[in-house]
Amino acid sequence: MSTHPERTEPTIVRTVAELKAAGRELLESAAAAGRTASLGLVPTMGALHEGHARLIAQARAENAVVVVTDFVNRLQFDDPADYERYPRVLEADLAVAGDAGADLVFVPEEREVYPDGRPRILLSAGTLGEKFEGASRPGHFDGMLTVVAKLLHYGMPDPATAAATGYRVYFGQKDAQQLAIVQRMVHDLDYPVEIRPVPIVRSAEGLALSSRNQFLSDAEAEAALVLSRSLFLMKERAEAHLPLAPDDALDMIASAPGVQLDYFEVVDPSTLEPLAFNCAETPFTGEALVLVAARIGSVRLIDNMPLRAD
Repeated sequence: MSTHPERTEPTIVRTVAELKAAGRELLESAAAAGRTASLGLVPTMGALHEGHARLIAQARAENAVVVVTDFVNRLQFDDPADYERYPRVLEADLAVAGDAGADLVFVPEEREVYPDGRPRILLSAGTLGEKFEGASRPGHFDGMLTVVAKLLHYGMPDPATAAATGYRVYFGQKDAQQLAIVQRMVHDLDYPVEIRPVPIVRSAEGLALSSRNQFLSDAEAEAALVLSRSLFLMKERAEAHLPLAPDDALDMIASAPGVQLDYFEVVDPSTLEPLAFNCAETPFTGEALVLVAARIGSVRLIDNMPLRAD
């Protein structure tokens, strides 16, 4: 399939029943046309940007049917004010989804997802969800996992439909901890789905694209670039098989005006456990992941960088 999808006019579906019926019809049409009838799901909370568009475009390139979910999940917010101010821009989201090739956009009301209000049982992210972003936002990953588990069920092709031959779900690598937790849930709970990570999309200057970037002033956006610069410093050293010397990156961040560092950590990519070796003074070998989070003004940003010795 082309990596440059043709623009579509995605159909809005608002209930789980509508989503399943529309997905089944599209899969059956694809099978009848002799195409591999797989479905790609892209879970989002709306406020779509070029990073989301990259997820949707990859799903379009790899599947006959592409579904985007657009739902602001209250359970992921520890601050009610943060939830209320989260952008809801459906018309703009539909334009981004259509340009990237989505077939369906699932836009449920909260009562469709949580018919009894806040659920009494939530999935637990366990120890993977207690550190880094989980330490700063208690309960965030439990809320995320709960809604993702439901969305994976909603989008899952009916096993009785012979036309369905694949199910893939797309997540951006920018939310590295979220991705690791979802991958673990799918593995541990035996979900019949393939998780497809998609690399971070950055601005021309290097800032990782995020819905939160719109809240940065020009000066804050300039200061925020220190996060990606520190990560690329680590990447260059790793690829050159040099000691990472993370203190240099920490000094770089400390010198940036208005940037309050939360954490900067080199970890194992699968367990998210900090690497206590192979970083400061010895040549870097193998693989790692650098995680960083900081507050710039009133905006909290995260970023990360996979490391691999060349």
